[in-house]
Amino acid sequence: MTSTSAPILVTGGTGTLGRAVVPQLTARGFDVRVLSRSGAPGTARGDLETGEGVEAALEGVGAVLHLATNLRDDTELTRNLVRLAERSGRPRMIYQSIVGIDRIPLGYYGGKRASERLVAESRLRWSILRATQFHDLVASLFAVQRFSPVVFAPSFSFQPIDAGDVARRLVEVVETDAAGLVPDIGGPEVRTARDLARAYLAARGSRRPTVPFRLPGTRFSAFASGANLVPGEPYGRITFEQYLAAVADGASDTAHGRDGAAS
Repeated sequence: MTSTSAPILVTGGTGTLGRAVVPQLTARGFDVRVLSRSGAPGTARGDLETGEGVEAALEGVGAVLHLATNLRDDTELTRNLVRLAERSGRPRMIYQSIVGIDRIPLGYYGGKRASERLVAESRLRWSILRATQFHDLVASLFAVQRFSPVVFAPSFSFQPIDAGDVARRLVEVVETDAAGLVPDIGGPEVRTARDLARAYLAARGSRRPTVPFRLPGTRFSAFASGANLVPGEPYGRITFEQYLAAVADGASDTAHGRDGAAS
């Protein structure tokens, strides 16, 4: 088991990925400090939007695992964190990003790319890990259509990955001190969106039909070209069906924990 004397500060530690990575880091012997705006019990109070409390939360840490995200744009959060980290002992920065953000012209992806540049151009030692879309994001594309008589699916493929698998890789990056832009990771299977929609419906006992669709423009074309996929040997272990089964059992977090323990 690996341990470290200096704490690791995790931003976004209460989110989907944060809830998977924090117990894995703790199991590996790391002293983990979770940043939260509320300052709830067991967390360090800090607001990345305003910077309030963040410098105090950074005191004495050896690394920052930056998982916090804003649904619109991560740039300001990352800018504030990098600026304060440069003033607070210059801990190592590990940033979680998304596969294909430099090839898919989505506004949110532009913010992730800008955040990558802020980290890479900082005075900090840094690592950036890009992963494909999470299982829960893909599932949400179909969940929002729950009142529709049919389920629409874009005519391209995904390679969804489980948050527990991404957390396992992040722990490896922390432990090995991997630097720079580390190799992208993807889920165990490349599947068409329509196939994933059918799996989602089957898990819920629904017989609604699925309908593929295409849209004009560069965004759809970028996804259709496979810009969101990772060629080669997949990293993830947990399939979309396994994720859906865990959610149905109310055991998604437990599944993450089992995966972390297995690694």
